[in-house]
Parts: sequence; C-alpha cells; structure tokens
Amino acid sequence: MSVRQAYRGRRVLVTGHTGFKGGWLCLWLSQLGAEVAGYALAPATEPSLYAVTGLESRIQSILADVRDEVALRRTLSEIRPEIVFHLAAQARVDASYRDPRGTFEVNVVGTANVLDAALATGGLRAALVVTSDKCYENQRWAWGYRETDALGGHDPYSASKGCQELVVGSYRRSFFGPTGLGLATARAGNVIGGGDFTPGRLVPDCLRALAKKHPVRLRNPEAVRPWQHVLDPLAGYLALGARLLEDPGTWSEAFNFGPDPEDAQAVRNVVSSCAAAWGMAPAWEADPGDHPHETAELRLDASKARLRLGWRPRHHLTEALALTVDWQKKFLAGHNMADVTLAQIGCYGVDGG
Repeated sequence: MSVRQAYRGRRVLVTGHTGFKGGWLCLWLSQLGAEVAGYALAPATEPSLYAVTGLESRIQSILADVRDEVALRRTLSEIRPEIVFHLAAQARVDASYRDPRGTFEVNVVGTANVLDAALATGGLRAALVVTSDKCYENQRWAWGYRETDALGGHDPYSASKGCQELVVGSYRRSFFGPTGLGLATARAGNVIGGGDFTPGRLVPDCLRALAKKHPVRLRNPEAVRPWQHVLDPLAGYLALGARLLEDPGTWSEAFNFGPDPEDAQAVRNVVSSCAAAWGMAPAWEADPGDHPHETAELRLDASKARLRLGWRPRHHLTEALALTVDWQKKFLAGHNMADVTLAQIGCYGVDGG
C-alpha cells in the first residue's frame, strides 16, 4: 500500500498542528487526501507557519491544551480519528530550565492524556508519538544512538522525552498491543526548514541575523547536532504511520529518523553554510555569559528505519539549508507561502516514495 493510499480519505488528528513540524505534516496529509484535524495551543510565535500558510482554513483546527483531559476526550470523540500523530510538546531546552515542571506536564502527562483519549475513541487504529533524539542518556560518544540504547536526559527537556518514551512503552504493552492497536514512537534529529520562527534556535536566529546583516550570536559554536530538513523525518512518520495502520503488531516500536552521518555538523559549520546559501559571508560571535548545560555532541543512527521501512534522508545539509533560505526569502518578499510550502512538498514527492 502506498503512502497516498494509506491516508486518502482517512480521518487523521495531529496534535501540535500550530507548530513548525505539525504545520508541515498537516499540509502534507491534506495533499495526500486525508481528512485532517489539528489540536494545539495558539501559535507560539508571530509570525508562524500556521498563520502564513492559512492552515486554519485548510483543516479543522481546535485550539486547546493537551493538559486539558476533558477537551482532548471531547475532541477525539467528535473527530473519531483513525490515526493520531502526537507532536504537541514543550520543545525547547532553554525553556525547560525556566519551567521544568511545566515541561514535564506537557511532554509526559500531556502524552498520557492523548493516549488515554485515543484509547477511549471508537474507530482508532493507531497512534504515532514523536519524541526526540535527546531522549537518549548521553554517553558523549562519537557514534549515533540506536533505538536499543538507554533512555535518559541531563536537562529537563531531554529527561521529559526519555520519560515520554517510557510512558508510550507502558501504554503499548498494557493497553494498545492487547487490543490490537498500533503505537510507535519516532525520534528525529535537529529539524530545519521554512516556517520555523522560534527564537533561540540556530537556523531561525541565523536567518534573522542574515536578513539584518548582523552577526549570529552562538552559545556553543562547536556543538555537533544531526541536522535534517523537515520533509525527511516527516516522510518517515508518514511511512511508519501507514505501516501501523496496515500491520500494528509488526510496527509498534521506536524508530530513529536521522540524517546521513556527514550531516551531523558543528554549529559554526551550519552558520557558514546558511550564510553561503543566503549569498553572504559568514559572520558569528560567541554569546558571552553563563548558559544552561547542553550536550556537546549528538548523533543519531537511522539504520533501522533504512532497513525495515526503506526510508532514507533525501536532502543533505547544504540542500536543506538552501530550501530553508529560499522559503525565508520568498516569505520576506511577500509570496503566497502556502503555495511555496506545498511546492516544496510536491518537489520532494507527495507520496514520500
């Protein structure tokens, strides 16, 4: 069954649809012919991908909190999704230091709320929970983490993602599996692409600085991360979701979706490549002062997704940055950003194959 066949006419709920990755996923699902609904808080940034693409007019949009059990159950009862993609999260390391309890409430308790509501929904067949590459206990090694490696986390955000994986594992064994429902998790790297306006993230900060011809301020220039264009992990999520709908017993596992090894690059290299894509000389300066602890090096091994799903990343880092810069320049020039975003999805291949 192709990805398009898997989702055409299918009722799909995406939590976190007002965010960066959730917005791209909803647009892609709509192109596949799915009946898409989204559940999330109002956009956290101004502007936002949600607003500039007019996503509200393309899908059914519910603005509410995953910590609100009543609203979640009511929403799922009304929509009756056949599959849920759970992306709603507090997704920033720095914010987790400022509000650790809130981070755990959203990422851990919120996930349990979504799964409880899903289990109570008639017609549900599967759920896919998106966590993070930061769910692994960091061992400071130079090779990529695999799905069998220990979960953990130093900062509250990373720890919450490790906890999220444990919650999903418990629900899978205790409730979803015994009733024949699919439940998997997806762990992606540092995702970049057009429409991410989040302050404190490297590429959005870099794009803002380039537009103003200012140097980029870097907390950790030598930190290494697995960078990937948003369409690559989303293609993996869609492929995994399709398998869950078809054969939940086989595919209810954790999967990494990361870039090729050479695209795990230091922050300063990403800034240089981003500036080159913009057509400017790179310029950055160290951000002085104390900063919260962040992992110095993080890599992800996606061999399992390659071998079992036949998934592979299509965009190397230079191409991912070129697409991101192109999106941003068209946004600044006043283009129709729904058309621009859908065109990038179309060039990737709507079916993801």
